Amino acid sequence: MNKLRYLLPLILLGCTQDFEEINTNGNAPSTVQNELLFRQVLYGYGDAMSYEGFVAGNLLSQHFAMIDFNLLDRHALSSPQEGGNPWDVLYVALRDNETVLQQSRNNPAAAVYEGPALVMKAYQAMRLTDIFGDVPYFEAVSGRTTGIVTPAYDRQEDIYLAEGGILDNLESAVAAIENYAGAIPLGGDIVFNGDLTAWRRFANSLRIKALLRISGRRDVGAELQSLYAAGDYIQSPEQNATFDFAAGPPNSFAFATARVGIFNVFLMSLTAEGIFAGLGDPRVSVLYRPAANTGEYRGIINGIDAATAIVPDDYARPGTIWRERTGDLDFNYMTAWETRLLLAEAAYRGLIEADARELYDAGVALAFAYWQTELPDDYLTSGPAAWDASRGLEQIITQKWIAGIGDAYEGWIEWRRTGYPALLPVAASLNDGRYPVRFPYPADEQALNFQNYRGAAEATDGNSVNVPVWWDVD
Repeated sequence: MNKLRYLLPLILLGCTQDFEEINTNGNAPSTVQNELLFRQVLYGYGDAMSYEGFVAGNLLSQHFAMIDFNLLDRHALSSPQEGGNPWDVLYVALRDNETVLQQSRNNPAAAVYEGPALVMKAYQAMRLTDIFGDVPYFEAVSGRTTGIVTPAYDRQEDIYLAEGGILDNLESAVAAIENYAGAIPLGGDIVFNGDLTAWRRFANSLRIKALLRISGRRDVGAELQSLYAAGDYIQSPEQNATFDFAAGPPNSFAFATARVGIFNVFLMSLTAEGIFAGLGDPRVSVLYRPAANTGEYRGIINGIDAATAIVPDDYARPGTIWRERTGDLDFNYMTAWETRLLLAEAAYRGLIEADARELYDAGVALAFAYWQTELPDDYLTSGPAAWDASRGLEQIITQKWIAGIGDAYEGWIEWRRTGYPALLPVAASLNDGRYPVRFPYPADEQALNFQNYRGAAEATDGNSVNVPVWWDVD
């Protein structure tokens, strides 16, 4: 799939040659291609990355452990097996989204797509650079305007902060949405059904997230305070940036159709057992199913040697929502619970003037509702999860970790940024006992983009998974 990225300029030339000359009626909805492609941007990425999130991201975040085909769980990240290929997923998504964005700027009938396409570009770029660090970005998604097929690697700092980067694109997205005066609706929008106001809220929630992510490197308090005071971000479940999976194929959660043998090698992790048991958290019964032999929610240490003899039925497995009940499962781009917990962190760290406990309690309540679980009366008052300012950041990030299960690589990314929750050493590490802090560039890069790859590899100690990304200052 990497080859598709390097062929992007040629693909776009083939698809859009003389496009402006035959599609310039600003009063007629002649944007069928955009409608179909934008739906693919939203669903295609969600479908592919939700699978990645389960089979690979959940291992790095230690929501689950894998007992066979488990090189990634043992931290051999250059040896993907069932998952561990986010590079391909993200560049295909960026390629398709860039087509939508370019056409929105070249064809007046497609102008409505500009703001949402900028939001998605920022979202995808953030996930890409947070996983890998420095990556091809500005030239890689420049489309047919440059003809570059071996794009340079850009610094993560620039991907976040430079013109055309994550934060700039989010501000530009809000401006494009507010300035759109056309009558043609946004088609293909399976997230918000064409509601541009909802896209603006999504952009602002994503800005809050991006600013917090780089807050170890930049003073972001004023920007966060302004966003919080304006209140124009995702605040309630009906405003969530999500889409529903279907109860059955072809639009069910991708892992639900995996062969049973693969499904059965995923077990609850020992880390997860400790967190859920320690909090007395009832969401455990939604996210996991108890061990067949004991009826207990028992976890296993991550990264066992696959030759180790165990009895899988002694351990909890993934809950029915991941396979039998995927109609109850969402793909999550951004939610009210995550936004509230982000703001709780900002308040706790003194970056905004707000009550951290109030925001924390609201975020937790929203997260319980998201996972269709009744919030126990004492959970936020006298239980272990009740607010304790002496360990507020740990509590906030732990709640994000619980609710964010399956959200691509987010739990691992936030652990790298904050150190929470405490992850356990893996049993049979293939990385000298060290926990990875970035994903390695894939082997294809050496063949397809060698000169640029060589510099990036040198900057990461030979493409090491142990070299932190720019925002990771701890």
